[in-house]
Amino acid sequence: MSELSLPEPGSILLFGSGETSPTGRKIFEQVFHSLPEKPRLALLETPAGFELNSAQVIGRVAEFFNHRFQNYSPRVEILPARKRGTRNSPDNPEVVSPLLHADLIFMGPGSPSYAVRQLRDSLAWYYLVARHRLGSVLALASAATIAFSTFALPVYEIYKVGEDVHWIEGLDFFSRYGLKLVFIPHWNNSEGGINLDTSRCFMGRERFLRLIEMLPEDITIVGLDEKTTLLMDLSRCECQVKGIGSVTLIHTNHNHTQKETIFPSKPSLRKQSDAISSLVIMANQRAGHVHQYHAGELFPMQDIGHFHPYHPEASLPPGIWHEAVKAYSEKTDETAPSPSDKVLELIRIRELARKDNNWEKADQIRKQVELMGWEILDTNAGPVSRLITTQRMKN
Repeated sequence: MSELSLPEPGSILLFGSGETSPTGRKIFEQVFHSLPEKPRLALLETPAGFELNSAQVIGRVAEFFNHRFQNYSPRVEILPARKRGTRNSPDNPEVVSPLLHADLIFMGPGSPSYAVRQLRDSLAWYYLVARHRLGSVLALASAATIAFSTFALPVYEIYKVGEDVHWIEGLDFFSRYGLKLVFIPHWNNSEGGINLDTSRCFMGRERFLRLIEMLPEDITIVGLDEKTTLLMDLSRCECQVKGIGSVTLIHTNHNHTQKETIFPSKPSLRKQSDAISSLVIMANQRAGHVHQYHAGELFPMQDIGHFHPYHPEASLPPGIWHEAVKAYSEKTDETAPSPSDKVLELIRIRELARKDNNWEKADQIRKQVELMGWEILDTNAGPVSRLITTQRMKN
């Protein structure tokens, strides 16, 4: 990117449930403040593509965005990428190309296993990965949250069909960042009442313990309470719990010198200790521990795993990344200010100074350009300029 610098990856919203509830609305409200004017929203229909009413399922989400956020004038587009081998395929460029221009990408209800089967190595998947790396926000709920895991929980097959407990290979989105994660929404579900344990995404505690035993020890399990969202800010390498519940982490002892168990600190939440005691025992057997964070708490990404950035071109088929960058450049050119001729001239002079090893002069010019509202990033392809936003100035 000669004229544009690579932006930070977009934030990721992982909903335990309630993405269109009043709680979800408050969370999306905060996200919309960070989006461009008249943001473009791409809603992927894929997880529910096997259902005869899948258009209605995703249509309700579109109505939610159009109605509740009309003050932001969102441009909402439904992508009916329902099934491979059909006109509405996740591999059809005409269907999925809006992903390349989206400011927010949403996927939600349906079947995790169906979503994995339809999206794995699809054009829609590669576009989504590239566009997120170029700054688009990802909002995932229900089946989509599970599908993004390293190992995905086939909820319907176990809970509805009666298959033995097992995992399937997920889309493994976070492995690019060095994270091996399993997401379990509906962590504290209680629809079964006192007679049927439907927690742990309808698996129940006893059955879920057997599922944990099947996972490799380097997996981090992320349990998301209902009406609760985990906001992952990859640019800041931090996470925040939003909503009304908690987020539970069960993982190996990757960043501690000894086994550790962290229980809720608030008195109102201590009664939950009994509910996670069996998980604590299981975690300790795996040389691990349990963390539990409640609404409003911040914690570093390293609490989840050894997070690191990645080079997007290396994880995508040839041509996909360049196609995404081209779309991003065109989109940015529509709205982003360009550096003045004076700034461009200073950048040129600084580059000459660097070639002459005149580092003092180069540093002086860099500071001068920053005072004019721009920063210079030195890349293998040459210097690029980036507007210094108010947020980055605060940082």
